[in-house]
Amino acid sequence: MSRATARVVLVIGLLAIGGTLARGAGVVDARAALYAEYASKLGELAAWCGEQQLDQAAEQITAWLPERNPVQLTLFVLPSAVSSPQPAAASSAPWQKRWQGLRDEQADALMALARRAVAEHRPSLAYELVTEAVRENPDHKLARRMLGYVRFRDAWHTPFEIRQLNGNKIFQERFGWLPKSHVERYETGQRYFHGRWMPAAEEAALRADMKRGWRVDSEHYIVTTNHSLEEGVRLSRKLEMLYAVWQQAFAGYLASEAQLASRFEGRAPRREPKQHNVVYYKTRDEYNAALRAVQPQIDISLGIYFARTRTANFFAGADQEPGTLYHEATHQLFQETRQTVAEPGRDDNFWAIEGVACYMETLREHPGGYVTLGGTAEGRLANARYRLLHDDFYVPLAQLAPIGMENLQRDPRISQLYGQAAGLVCFFVHGEAGRYRDPFVRYLDTIYSNHATPQTLAEILGTDYPSLDRAYREFMSRGEIARPQPAAVR
Repeated sequence: MSRATARVVLVIGLLAIGGTLARGAGVVDARAALYAEYASKLGELAAWCGEQQLDQAAEQITAWLPERNPVQLTLFVLPSAVSSPQPAAASSAPWQKRWQGLRDEQADALMALARRAVAEHRPSLAYELVTEAVRENPDHKLARRMLGYVRFRDAWHTPFEIRQLNGNKIFQERFGWLPKSHVERYETGQRYFHGRWMPAAEEAALRADMKRGWRVDSEHYIVTTNHSLEEGVRLSRKLEMLYAVWQQAFAGYLASEAQLASRFEGRAPRREPKQHNVVYYKTRDEYNAALRAVQPQIDISLGIYFARTRTANFFAGADQEPGTLYHEATHQLFQETRQTVAEPGRDDNFWAIEGVACYMETLREHPGGYVTLGGTAEGRLANARYRLLHDDFYVPLAQLAPIGMENLQRDPRISQLYGQAAGLVCFFVHGEAGRYRDPFVRYLDTIYSNHATPQTLAEILGTDYPSLDRAYREFMSRGEIARPQPAAVR
């Protein structure tokens, strides 16, 4: 499809999208009301537990719902049935029965809201709500199946986990998936390599060459490392957490509204996810030496994704930081989870490619199995606010959208532009009660499929760039202005 044809199709679709934007918050307001009612019921139950001197139960119930920030996404990461303790038998304690009853009701209400979100053209919010339903009722059949789980051996598992279990393997926290017969010997310091058992130190020496490095397989990743099996497993689990968060935040990039609607009817099963390649070097020096030939400036990077080889590269050590991992792995996910062009944003709209990766740097893990994304006081977003409101630095969208990859990367203002890009993504995800979120995902889709023009974002949102510039400044003006912190350009 040519760009011109794609624009015609896009403009036709704007009628439905524009209608949704004009209706206001809709399902967002309903969700807020639902959670307010649920919080009230939980508060009553916690107070009752306090009266019964069930202090631990009261604390558990009180802490169940995290506080939400309107400029952040609060997303739950579901525990794996193979990497978390199995629940004890259902207790007959009255408080637990009452709590589970409330949770089951909440799960059903969340699923009803998810269906409504699809009807209101908010697939990413719908996926988020389905995940929340599973958190409340881990045995909710429709929600589990919509997320791709299958009932197997009295638990909900992913297809990848089922293959491992059928292969007579079990998941061990330190070593990942191992044959059952190997676990005990691994725990005593022995390793199996090249068809024989050996001490762990001997295996480590043999695997120091990346060509013989450890390979850690998971649902969505293949991690190759010469550091250690344990570090490979740790990185693999962190990447899987990122994938779960990314999929909720941008679900509309992976599944259309029609596909989600079909899942509610029990149709259109999820396709098997592909695995993404990640190479994890033991040291920065090894990382630099291995990649300098393809990237002469590799020494100044903390991680890098190469679309040509479809591989993300990182190194262990004190210099590494989670933000780099999230940034580069986000590039990989947008590039590889669907059909894309080799160099998205080459001619224009490149700000969005880097902006969404910088936005993902704000991912923060919290106790209780949830994470947050966004927040105008986080990372580059705080810097963007300061530069906008204190230094009056801002490149209008009408000037920013035509800039392609090479020109943006050579711009002497690159650090400020990356910060502004992150701030704009935060605005499009959270501004106006999130009404721009899925239209922005559609915009990313047009960039990665090479159907975008400098006017595409304004067309999708049904407005003009000066109006968006003003709305962005208003969004970023809320709250105190913090001084900027140093931030590397990746």
